[in-house]
Amino acid sequence: MTMIDLRSDTVTQPTAAMRDAMAAAPLGDDVFGGDPSVNALQEKIAGMLGFEAALFVPTGTQSNLCALLSHCQRGDEYIVGQMAHCYRWEGGGAAVFGSVQPQPLNHQADGTLALADIEAAIKPDDAHFARTRLLALENTLGGKLLPFEYVQQATALAKKHGLNRHLDGARLFNAAVAQAVQNGSDARTEAKRIAQNFDSVSVCFSKGLGAPVGSALCGSREFIARAHRIRKMAGGGMRQAGVLAAAASYALDHHIERLAQDHALARRLADGLAGIDGLQVETPHTNILFVDLTGEAKAKSAALLTHLAQHGIQATGLYRLRFVTHLDVDAAGVDHAIAAIRGFFAKQEDAHA
Repeated sequence: MTMIDLRSDTVTQPTAAMRDAMAAAPLGDDVFGGDPSVNALQEKIAGMLGFEAALFVPTGTQSNLCALLSHCQRGDEYIVGQMAHCYRWEGGGAAVFGSVQPQPLNHQADGTLALADIEAAIKPDDAHFARTRLLALENTLGGKLLPFEYVQQATALAKKHGLNRHLDGARLFNAAVAQAVQNGSDARTEAKRIAQNFDSVSVCFSKGLGAPVGSALCGSREFIARAHRIRKMAGGGMRQAGVLAAAASYALDHHIERLAQDHALARRLADGLAGIDGLQVETPHTNILFVDLTGEAKAKSAALLTHLAQHGIQATGLYRLRFVTHLDVDAAGVDHAIAAIRGFFAKQEDAHA
């Protein structure tokens, strides 16, 4: 049985053309700064997003860690959302490795942090408090596009109070594609518009862009020099890393605009599941669809996942049922998932008849 993997967009396999680019990549030792493919990627992503420099790192978690520890010192704090990846899903790295305190805030329904909550969380300059140094936002957050006007307002508020601003843009280009549709623009323009509200931006290549490994952290030359030192301490210095950088560079050249296909497939999945009794479907902004079981079906999450696995579909229910579309999923796979989910709920109805 061919498996349809809807767990995450991290499960993508390199395309044949991407593998060719990896095989042909000129290599050097990146720890010595001598890998031409890494250097080219860093220049490319920094230029695309309007920054002076960038740093190629193995993972988005390490990219965020390098950012947080470059912006903040021991005894400092950063303001962040309760569901932000760099707070909730990265092992508390800033606190563990840097003695940097997170100040988590509750999200609004659209994924934003209320401006009044941000302002209220900024500590006065007093020895009783950690020093508030940074606002960290994430776009997309759980697949939701942060409204651009909000991004501008939140980062302007942070700047007014002397805070640095970091964006976890693991899926920045998904956000840019969605924003481009709203504005009748193009994704590359929108990615730069979003990024320029921040002092640093982390971008992941191994999610929707389809590269096997890697993220980049962008910022000023001085900031990236600090991050480079932290990357070394965190064990992120790789040698002939150009074979990985070449995949990321190929993804930037060829896989940004095609993210619109993933977004369309997520909407197709949402439309196909609409109207099922016991299933609440959240309209997707990008390539991530969340659904919640309701009523008597609420206790059937594990049974549904087992049913899907038996029908060749992988999904995850870590905290909500989540389905993620990506370049290795097509319309036929989505339609198969719809049929399997509808079949599960039809059996539940028959059992109660």
